[in-house]
Amino acid sequence: MPTTHKAVEKLFIDYAGKKLHIIAQETGEIKPVEVFVATLGASQYTYVEASFSQQIPDFISSVQNCLHYLGGVPACIIPDNLKSAVTKSNKYEPHVNEQFACFASHYDTSIMPARALKPKDKSLVEGAVNITYTRIHAALRDKEFYSITELNLAIKELLLIYNQTPFQKKQHSRTGLFLEIEKDALKPLPLEKYELRDYKIATVQKNCHVYYAADKNYYSIPITYIGKKVKLILTQSVVEIYHNQARIALHPRSRKAYHYVTVKEHMPVSHTYNADWSSEYFITWAQKIGTSTKEYIEKILDKKQYPEQSYKSCLGILSMAAKIGKERLNNACKRALSYDAVSYNSIKNILERGLDKEEEEQLDLFNASISNHDNIRWSQYYA
Repeated sequence: MPTTHKAVEKLFIDYAGKKLHIIAQETGEIKPVEVFVATLGASQYTYVEASFSQQIPDFISSVQNCLHYLGGVPACIIPDNLKSAVTKSNKYEPHVNEQFACFASHYDTSIMPARALKPKDKSLVEGAVNITYTRIHAALRDKEFYSITELNLAIKELLLIYNQTPFQKKQHSRTGLFLEIEKDALKPLPLEKYELRDYKIATVQKNCHVYYAADKNYYSIPITYIGKKVKLILTQSVVEIYHNQARIALHPRSRKAYHYVTVKEHMPVSHTYNADWSSEYFITWAQKIGTSTKEYIEKILDKKQYPEQSYKSCLGILSMAAKIGKERLNNACKRALSYDAVSYNSIKNILERGLDKEEEEQLDLFNASISNHDNIRWSQYYA
């Protein structure tokens, strides 16, 4: 039966089965790219874009670009059951991907996935996909593009013609209908674009911090949550931390490895490790001893998540320089790195067994052989 769509009620989105391609300039390799297609229900005003994949970052970027192309937000978005949109399909209550759900919340719209294996639920966009094969794919078939940006510029030129072409047996075009009944009825766009988020579950450590492995740094949590599971939501600029759906901490995101982002109010009145100790403190100290020592201390800090434990190991290693000298300690660290043995005891054993001196002896032998070779060569010359 024919379906009547209300203005700005639904935006149907899908990917074309046939892919376009770009050519890698460096290698000449042909790389296939996905083709994202979206169309409004009432006017059938269409948006088409090429993207590298159907993964969440590319998928959400395409939907966001589509909304900004339209200049507003429809009441509902109807996606297919791809994994980037739906984590579990269901006839009555499908599970929308968490990232996509946050995107919809940011743009004040709803997500209503089409039923699995029911193409009639999104017949408009299925039809738009078929038309793009003749109006866009065919026109670009024999052309060469060396970047996704270059390809999308060509698509937009063809898309403009496609939307302005009148319907068969009708006076209106898709653009005409869109401007007449849908353009002004769309909800306004938010002031800022949506930022992709990263979601992690972590346990609050005894030092009132959680560890984020991707950036190798720590964020403080109120002391009452020690030992509890919390959820980290990270954007490019901030870190939000939740427990039982309530936000318990907010921090600026740090990109500095081994860095602690701490709010004093989160910490107990007296905490067990020295307040002057920090990752930067020990790395700077190690750098004054030698490059191998600095690299070794960074591995110690990276290996152990509990800071007091790693700080004590660093303190024990670096304090050895006062007894045995910087050169011996640096050689011991160099030897331990070659074994990938990262601990205080490894350095202690190398020094006690004098294995660090083998580095110096080998270097002395090498220098002596070079010197002897030069002497022989010059004596032959004068002879």
